Amino acid sequence: MKLNSVMQQVEVLLGDRGYSINIGSGILGGAGEECRRLGLGKRCAVISDEHVAPLYADTVMDSLAGAGFEPFSIIVPAGEGTKNLRQAADCYNRLAGRRLERSSFILALGGGVVGDLAGFIAATYLRGVHFVQVPTSLLAQVDSSVGGKVGVNLPAGKNLVGAFYQPKLVVCDLDAFNTLPKREFVAGLAEVIKYGVISDPRFFDWLEANIDGILGLDPRLMGYMVAVCCRIKADVVGKDEKEGGLRAILNFGHTIGHAIEAITNYGEFLHGEAVAIGQAMAARLSREQCGLSDADADRIVRLLESAGLPTSVKLDSGQRRALFEAMTLDKKVSGGRVGFVLAPEIGRVVRNQVVPAETIENALREA
Repeated sequence: MKLNSVMQQVEVLLGDRGYSINIGSGILGGAGEECRRLGLGKRCAVISDEHVAPLYADTVMDSLAGAGFEPFSIIVPAGEGTKNLRQAADCYNRLAGRRLERSSFILALGGGVVGDLAGFIAATYLRGVHFVQVPTSLLAQVDSSVGGKVGVNLPAGKNLVGAFYQPKLVVCDLDAFNTLPKREFVAGLAEVIKYGVISDPRFFDWLEANIDGILGLDPRLMGYMVAVCCRIKADVVGKDEKEGGLRAILNFGHTIGHAIEAITNYGEFLHGEAVAIGQAMAARLSREQCGLSDADADRIVRLLESAGLPTSVKLDSGQRRALFEAMTLDKKVSGGRVGFVLAPEIGRVVRNQVVPAETIENALREA
């Protein structure tokens, strides 16, 4: 497979809502010029968190100012707990205080939490202002920054309040991985592995062969890996923007993963870690329900483990009941039935698979 070390561009084809994903090393300083080319309004808010802002906010603010914009920053606390309506309301008030207008735009600088929160704010403030994603985590670059799903959490569950709201541009600077905590980078690999399982068996093979180099942050591997993930997601989103059917395949491992996050109060596991456990369980369910071979189920679990991700969680009977309750609140529930995405083989998945409670229980015990 050919690797490309220069900047790559992936297009998300959604008609007049389409946009480019720029991928490369050292491209953060060009974000302002890219925004200028889009003809965005001069006044803009950069929303970041207290971990990312000290690292990259000055570069982005200087880039925007140098391109003729009038940026100001809003710094929020780091962590999943920030993705809530109270924090959104605080940001609304700060935007109003700075007289942000409908022609203005919001730039999200950070990981998935910042992107989801800032995107939700952009979708709802003044009934919608333009939005630019500058993701700094692996998970955000390959998944949450692409596709327009934005939102906040409720105590009852993850992302239960939100919108489909596409950005105008996504800028993925691979150099951000150099300052990303190892645990955060590894967590992002869960979403990377997902793309191989749901769509591309050759990419899954490539990940198996290159996982050591990926963990070593080989820059040539990084560029190829992020670009492949973005192309797969862009293709899915281009065919099914609002999850009417095909887009649901992106939820492989997420039904159980989101439930694990909910019952642990979004504190014990990072999103990618919970999704990795969900994928391992989905592989076991796929073996029971869809004929996934033992060998392929083992490959999925083994690759997750080789990446340093968890593949099991110990739950007592009360926690298992809570997990089932959390799954019934998932956005993918229809008619009261939980629909799983399962894999008959690596590279192909099926949607809306209803799994008997006993089979889920067995998979949880096996974990």
